[in-house]
Amino acid sequence: MIADRIIDLRSDTVTKPTDAMRRAMARAEVGDDWYGDDPTVNRLQDRVAELTGKPAAAFLPTGTLCNQIAMHAFVRSGHFVVCEARSHVCGMESHSSAALSGIAFRRVEARSHGQLTAADLDRSLAPDPYDVGVVDLVVLENTHQLGGGWPMPVDAVAALASVAAAHRVPLYLDGARLFNACVATGATVAEYAAHADALMLSLSKGMGAPIGSVLVGDTEFIREVRRLKILFGAAWRQAGLVAAAGLVALDEGYDRLVSDHENAGRLASGIAEILPGAVDPTEVPTNIVFADVSGTEWTPRQWVENLGSHGILATSVPGRVRMLTHRDVTTTQIDFVLATWERLLSGAGTAIEAVRSADR
Repeated sequence: MIADRIIDLRSDTVTKPTDAMRRAMARAEVGDDWYGDDPTVNRLQDRVAELTGKPAAAFLPTGTLCNQIAMHAFVRSGHFVVCEARSHVCGMESHSSAALSGIAFRRVEARSHGQLTAADLDRSLAPDPYDVGVVDLVVLENTHQLGGGWPMPVDAVAALASVAAAHRVPLYLDGARLFNACVATGATVAEYAAHADALMLSLSKGMGAPIGSVLVGDTEFIREVRRLKILFGAAWRQAGLVAAAGLVALDEGYDRLVSDHENAGRLASGIAEILPGAVDPTEVPTNIVFADVSGTEWTPRQWVENLGSHGILATSVPGRVRMLTHRDVTTTQIDFVLATWERLLSGAGTAIEAVRSADR
């Protein structure tokens, strides 16, 4: 192994709990969250509700479950959710939505970075002249992961919310990386939340908690969310053990997201120098880097395998290698990653002896 330890760029979900989180978890005051009497969970929910300016919140194990419960609450079976065509909800989560809620998606292709315009949304919400296709919800993803981690400005969200309201359709914000969007744009979570009927915030991505996301909205919506949480089998018990880490994440996670963005910019700039045309550093505003390797001799999967042989973990999508920076990745490690990319391109660091014919 060339690296002194694994450098994990697969996602910003791979962070390990900090010492402060572990101490908070060890001494957390707990109850039974099924009954709603876990004091640490309740503190976390109250804090996130206050942060967003919404009346109530519910702590759930995953962001995907937050999205699924929210869509189930807003959307009738057989009705549509409108979203950008590469959004998480209509990609990775589409099977879950079909199985749990019978939801269909009206996918709208954005011109760039997964950013829908008000005109895009207005067209997608035009009534079906046959009254068959009914849209019950608009979902926005901010930042947009497959759009390169691009943050949607508050005024853009406001414009989309105005269009949705004109069509009498609620708007839900998948804020899995909304804290990253806030750092990039200078907006607050509450400013974004003001334009959404409900939203989700992840604490286990860039914020660094080991588990958990929070679903936020008005009081009646969260009442239904808590019912669905039990119905879907997510009524965990002494969840204060992990809620305690979420509270620490809110204390220490936000300010250090700047470092993640800087490291992603450093990685993007370095790859752009090593492999011209692979990355445009000006299009890496947060912590997600996609490197286009279509002009090299290896497929994205082969790049991932070669990087992995040097202790660097990444993921592949068609034509590109995906890398995310996070709290457990240092500037020194970014420099090692760049040196490895350069060695692999020169042929000196090739670790795979035979290329699989299936990858050709």
